[in-house]
Amino acid sequence: MICCTIGRRISSRVQLLGDTIIQLILVKIMKSIIFFICFLFILLMHCFPQKEKIDSITWYINNLENIGGNKLTLLGSPMIIDTPFGRATQFDGIDDGIILNTNPLANAELFTVEVIFCPDSGGNPEQRFIHMGEIDGNRVLIETRLIDNNRWFLDTYIKSGESELTLYAKDFPHSTGRWYHAALVYDGKHMRHYVNGSKELEEPIKFSAMVGGQTSVGCRLNKIFWYKGSISKIKITPRVLSPEEFLLLEYN
Repeated sequence: MICCTIGRRISSRVQLLGDTIIQLILVKIMKSIIFFICFLFILLMHCFPQKEKIDSITWYINNLENIGGNKLTLLGSPMIIDTPFGRATQFDGIDDGIILNTNPLANAELFTVEVIFCPDSGGNPEQRFIHMGEIDGNRVLIETRLIDNNRWFLDTYIKSGESELTLYAKDFPHSTGRWYHAALVYDGKHMRHYVNGSKELEEPIKFSAMVGGQTSVGCRLNKIFWYKGSISKIKITPRVLSPEEFLLLEYN
């Protein structure tokens, strides 16, 4: 009986030792698998790097020295004024404007351009107050059309190669002398624009990313179609924004 008991104990310990060895082997195998997966993940990240986060550019039109770190060329005598949204630049509608030797839409295949502005009465019937790109080549414009002196509507324009499109929102008039948010969006197939977060018009157009170019604020790049009113901010985003993502505007 003693021999049998000893034999069972030895057998049990051998089995326990065997189980322990198997567990150690399994742990090593699992560690090897986890190491391999991590190595493979790092290798894939190197081979297929993620695209950098697409950031917006916000230009505060609140001084006459630089905009977004870009030196500017002044036309006429724009004035800095205080507004409910902080300082802004006021344009006289005669010869005031700003030229920047940069195009924030360059290389953008999709985009959203936003502006917070206050159009005044008594200006020109046609006012091209944001112009990005070339003077007569590929370009993007945000414009106002003044009607019966105290109302305006938004007019936006894109030209890209042989394609061009105007969204002429004559059925959406607004009062002058108030602050507004406007947005022009291109989603890869369609161009549309908004006023105070409400979509007014949308149409299809083919657009290819621009290369180089300049920007004018308060007039067209060739110094015509002067804008009368004030501009607080311009925001450029190289992707499509929904109205929920637009700049906030406290309506007055």
